[in-house]
Amino acid sequence: MSMRYIGGVLSATPPTVTGPTDGEGGSASGIWSLETQTQYEGASGWPKPTILRELLVAGANYYGQLGDGTTTNRSSLTQISSSPSWKSVSTGSLGSFGSAKKSNGTLWAWGYNSSGQLGQGNTTNTSSPVQIGALTDWSLVSSGAQFCIAVKTNGTLWAWGRNSTGQLGDGSTTNRSSPVQVGALTTWLKAAAGYNWTLAVKTDGTLWAWGSGDNGKLGKNSVTSYSSPVQVGALTTWATPAAGNAHSAAIKTDGTLWTWGYNSFGQLGHGNTTTLSSPVQVGALTTWYKIQLGSNLASSIKTDGTLWTWGRNNYGALAQGNTTDRSSPVQVGSLTTWESLAMSAALFAIKTS
Repeated sequence: MSMRYIGGVLSATPPTVTGPTDGEGGSASGIWSLETQTQYEGASGWPKPTILRELLVAGANYYGQLGDGTTTNRSSLTQISSSPSWKSVSTGSLGSFGSAKKSNGTLWAWGYNSSGQLGQGNTTNTSSPVQIGALTDWSLVSSGAQFCIAVKTNGTLWAWGRNSTGQLGDGSTTNRSSPVQVGALTTWLKAAAGYNWTLAVKTDGTLWAWGSGDNGKLGKNSVTSYSSPVQVGALTTWATPAAGNAHSAAIKTDGTLWTWGYNSFGQLGHGNTTTLSSPVQVGALTTWYKIQLGSNLASSIKTDGTLWTWGRNNYGALAQGNTTDRSSPVQVGSLTTWESLAMSAALFAIKTS
């Protein structure tokens, strides 16, 4: 039986788990996630597998943003750590710093720190990962342009770093060099930091936005900016948000993909270059699983493990073997084993081995 592990995020297509019969082990099919792992252990009595995760980096490194202890640029993926502990990684939209979460619930950051985005209570750059505080209850972290948004396991929302357009969501425009809680709610599920704004989804499936509203990227059908979270529409079917330099995206619980904001390079994926100020569906597919936005470009992984890219391609970032812009999603190669990525001027990836 072949099994593939994806960092604890439940697939849009739930896996199937069957229990043991007459002393025989159970079975699992579909995408191997944390939930499948727990179900399978209960069904068969097998121990959970030890997953070794390699943290690999590539790209610009002038601030130490690759976290390899140097300021040397890397033109190919370079492993900087291999352990069972890395769970997720995020890079700022300018590629000047990175952040990551480990399996023990701790947060780490490295690189450029001019606005306190490393969460250390200072503005000192570092070229190697440093832990943010001592807490072990972080659920996820997302890096924007010199700021971070994070969610804890108790559903609270936290932010730190640059706040010039209210992107931290704390009702001010004051920079924060250490994590501060955004409001008092305990219903936040996921969050995505863009260049100077934030998108988030609550446990009830509602979509929220705040920060700079230029190019309609908040999805409010306007260019108004907000320093506190405001709801986008009234739908309760949102699952995963993403934010880039000036465009936004989100996947719904039905596997459909929606985009809005700046679109001069076709980065919204609608086959045109029309800027949109509210969410519009990309095609009719219901198989979108993960979405990542970069600087005027986008990439997504489908439930079948294929990788797709579109938008600006002046440096070949779409991995199509050319520098042609694409205004609709195009598959990268033919592999069906893609799991996760983070993109900007620097590339971060975690793979299992």
